[in-house]
Amino acid sequence: MDEERETLQRIVSTLVNKNDEIHNFIDMLNHTISNVQVNSSNAISELDEEFDGLYSVLHEMKGSMASTIQQEEARKIQALQDQLSQCSRALESSEELLELAVQSLDIKNPVELIEAARQIKDSVTVASAFRLSLKPKVSDSMTHMMVDFALEKRMLQAVKFLPVPKAPEIDVAACLVADNCITISWRMPEEDSRIDHFVLEYRKTNFDGLPRLKGEQHWELVDYIKATQYTLSGLRFDTKYMNLRVQACNKAVAGEYSDPVTLETKAFVFSLDSTSSHLNLKVEDTYVEWDPTGGKGQEKIKGKENKNSNTASPKRSTNSPRASARGSRDRFAGESYTVLGDTAVESGQHYWEVRAQKDCKSYSVGVTYRNPGKFDQLGKTNSSWCIHINNWLQTTFSAKHNNKAKTLDIPVPDRIGVYCDFDGGQLSFYNASSKALLHTFRAKFAQPLLPGFMIWCGGLTVMTGLQVPSAVKTLQKSENGLGGSTSSLNNVA
Repeated sequence: MDEERETLQRIVSTLVNKNDEIHNFIDMLNHTISNVQVNSSNAISELDEEFDGLYSVLHEMKGSMASTIQQEEARKIQALQDQLSQCSRALESSEELLELAVQSLDIKNPVELIEAARQIKDSVTVASAFRLSLKPKVSDSMTHMMVDFALEKRMLQAVKFLPVPKAPEIDVAACLVADNCITISWRMPEEDSRIDHFVLEYRKTNFDGLPRLKGEQHWELVDYIKATQYTLSGLRFDTKYMNLRVQACNKAVAGEYSDPVTLETKAFVFSLDSTSSHLNLKVEDTYVEWDPTGGKGQEKIKGKENKNSNTASPKRSTNSPRASARGSRDRFAGESYTVLGDTAVESGQHYWEVRAQKDCKSYSVGVTYRNPGKFDQLGKTNSSWCIHINNWLQTTFSAKHNNKAKTLDIPVPDRIGVYCDFDGGQLSFYNASSKALLHTFRAKFAQPLLPGFMIWCGGLTVMTGLQVPSAVKTLQKSENGLGGSTSSLNNVA
């Protein structure tokens, strides 16, 4: 009976996952149909604009060339009209001479005839009719103003849609996720010398399947990538996965996106638990600040609220996914100015960093089991480990566990890296900038661990969503290979 029930539960789980995938695919198909319609409409609009622009250029060229023909026509006509005027004047003068010569033929007096003949001869010699060219200065031909668009017509008839670059192919085997960086590599399915650059898009997700449309973050874009590899650096891995896709572009148009890939981005993510922190601490997500006036007037209000309500506070609800880490702890009190992380370390290797304000007087960074007493201080019990910095009067730097302290004769770094190897029973602290080892505790952890912080006069910023740095991994291998250094504070807990 139990076996059949388990089988049915697995079938139900498989069907739920498959239905979820199909719903996601249906959403993607509907979104693609909508995009096809929108993009087709945009393409037609752009086609209209291009042809309108072409018509405009042709119309402008036609007007310009017609104007040139009209100017040539006017030039020729003016030249011919000038020549016509000259001819008219020459003809008029010639006709007058002709009439005078005809009349002179009737003169009977020889002397007068000779004189008349001489005068007429002289007039004819200088007459414009005999100096006039009887050839038109310009021809009536306008063939030099003719055009032949046969070649252009063939070019227009050969016009096709722009060549679109093919979708790149992401080389998943060459992609690397390390040190909160993602290096992604891709290649073109065939050589294309017209590729100008690539566009990379990425977004965070908690789903390892195909990219979803609903409830996902927007794609982030990196443009004008010239190579076929790119590294995204300085990322905060606060989701389980990252979707990535690449697009090739030539000078004119962008191609299709590559098939998206989903890369796992493992990291330890937590916030500070304000529900159990000391009232003198002001807590906001991953920042905690000492507040000497904290809690005054708040306990009375809170007590009044609790008295008038039988409903559990949403922040303390046991239905919260992180409620198991918080449990139902009381607020820290007395001189235990402590705040814990809201997510427990139960296995694996994890890393986070802490930066203190420069004027911070005293603070501790470490881990503790789940349910410390409300007056317990980090490092003063056998269930907590920390390093402590005291900047009051003079700076002291020490490692603490089970109410024992070991002085660390090294400078206090600006940022402290915390490395926890739960299964390996190791808690190490590093200079987060140089990755130099500060101190290592070795213990057999018997319970889940919570990040813990104590602060007095100042503030701390916690950085989560960080992978274990490669430099820390290398140091761990070296330290473990050499057997490591054994601290007098190490224990089996």
